[in-house]
Amino acid sequence: MTYSADPSALHNKIILVTGAGDGIGKAAAKAYAAHGASVILCGKNEKSLNAVYDEIEETGGAQAAVLAIDFETAIPQDYKNLATLLENEFGKLDGLLINAGWLGHSAPVAQYEIETWFKVMQINLNAPFLLTHHLLPLLNKSESASIVFTLDEKDSAYWGAYGVSKAGLSSFMKILSDELDTISSPVRVNGIKPDKVRTKLYMRAYPGEDPNTIKKPDDIMEQYLYLMTDDSADTHGSIIEV
Repeated sequence: MTYSADPSALHNKIILVTGAGDGIGKAAAKAYAAHGASVILCGKNEKSLNAVYDEIEETGGAQAAVLAIDFETAIPQDYKNLATLLENEFGKLDGLLINAGWLGHSAPVAQYEIETWFKVMQINLNAPFLLTHHLLPLLNKSESASIVFTLDEKDSAYWGAYGVSKAGLSSFMKILSDELDTISSPVRVNGIKPDKVRTKLYMRAYPGEDPNTIKKPDDIMEQYLYLMTDDSADTHGSIIEV
C-alpha cells in the first residue's frame, strides 16, 4: 500500500509503543511523534528509551514520556499499576503498538530449554495480553483508538517458542478484534506482518544475510502510521504484510 500521513494526523493523540528503544518500535515512536502524537516510550532498556526521547526532542516532535518495564519479570500487579499511572497522567490512551519481542533460540522441541520457552512466552504472549487487558479501559475513553500488533509467522522446524508465541499473538489479535467489533467499541485492532526488516531480532535469526540488502524500519513506517491515524478508522481485524 501507498500512504502519506498528514503532518498533524496524530495531533493530540497519546500512543504507547512497546519495544520503543530500537528497531521497528523506535522508528514508529519517532514517526508518531513527528506527526503530533505524545508517545509513551515503553521497554526494558531505560538508557535506549532515553536516547529515543532525546532524538524526538531534537527533531521537534511532540513531548514524549519514558516508561521502563521488564516484560520478562513484570507481574500482573505491575501492569495494573502502569495503567493507573497512565490514567492519572494522561486520562486516556489513543493508541497502543504491541511490538516488543524476544527471539529465544533455535532448537528442536525435544532439546528446547524449558526456562527459555517460558521466557519467550512471557515476553511475546503473556505481556501483550496483560498490557492490553489493563489498558483497554483507557483506550475506550478515546473517541477513536487503535491497537496495532507487530506479527510474524514462523511455523517450520526449530522456531520453537518464538514461532508458537507469534502464532498465539496472531490469534489473540483476531479474537480481540472480533470481540471489540461485536460491542461497537471505539477501539480498532489490526496487525502488521513485516517480511525482512533490519532489526536486531531479524539479524540474530539470520546472521548470514547482508544487512545492506534488507529494508530498514523507516521503510515500512507508512503502514504503521496508517493504522494509527483516523484514516484507518474503518480498518478492523486486518493484517498488512510489508
